[in-house]
Amino acid sequence: MSKRTARTALATLGVLTLALTGCASGDGGGSAGGDGGDEAQTTLEKAQDSGTITLAVASERPYSWVEDGEPTGATIAMHKEIFSNLGIDDIQVEEVEWNSLIPGLNAGRWDVISAGMSILPDRCEQAAFSDPEIMYTTTLAVPKGNPEGLSDLDSIAEKGGITLAVQSGAIEEGYAKDLGITDVIKVDSATAGLETVEAGRADAFALTAVSLNWMTQDSDTLETTEAFVQVIDGVEQIGAGATVFRQADSELLEAYNEELAKITGDEQAYLDLVEPFGFTAENLPPADLTTEQLCAGDLG
Repeated sequence: MSKRTARTALATLGVLTLALTGCASGDGGGSAGGDGGDEAQTTLEKAQDSGTITLAVASERPYSWVEDGEPTGATIAMHKEIFSNLGIDDIQVEEVEWNSLIPGLNAGRWDVISAGMSILPDRCEQAAFSDPEIMYTTTLAVPKGNPEGLSDLDSIAEKGGITLAVQSGAIEEGYAKDLGITDVIKVDSATAGLETVEAGRADAFALTAVSLNWMTQDSDTLETTEAFVQVIDGVEQIGAGATVFRQADSELLEAYNEELAKITGDEQAYLDLVEPFGFTAENLPPADLTTEQLCAGDLG
């Protein structure tokens, strides 16, 4: 596919293209779509041959975003390390809306999702997740002074009359539904959620604590509540994020997990990559936590 064709297709989806030089490899069997010899190549082989891989991000700081034309963030730092070790040094990034991440991946518009996406059973039916990379908790962004006295999602459900903003498709949207919170505004990005609270259209915005703490640290109008682990039906909801691949790309996933283990198996190596973005040792997943458990819903 030519540059012009690829950009036209992406524009149709409302995708912001950043340094895209060709169509990302495609569908069934992990092979690249197209003609000629590419048919026999897996996504990993194509990426290694070209030295290039395309990542999709949802511009959620501090996981992954683009600043001054360059991708940055904790997951980007890990991916630069991992893909470089696989012989892939050219990382290209697409900024897209959260709900377009998995559909675009499966359509072959990018090779990998780099967004700290939580491992959930319904998502595992649509795509393949790496081993756990980041543990996280939840918090609320509220106006300075926390005028409604909110502490967590349970306090919103109990108080009533509170308007909550959530990122569409994010895990917090499901929490709100399970808790019976009905006055909900869905937004397409973390930035939009914060703007909704600043404008007074919502009383709080729920998202991962590391994101909201990072994004509000210099705010004159917003603050965050204490971080919390949401409980649903008496079960603590374990939040673990990972990198996402097409289900057919098992070779790429296995190679990625081998390199990831070198990072998550060494606390200092992990911190060297993610600590500059506000993550700590508490975000390092325990060695006994597996993607298989999270995909099966065994851990809440």
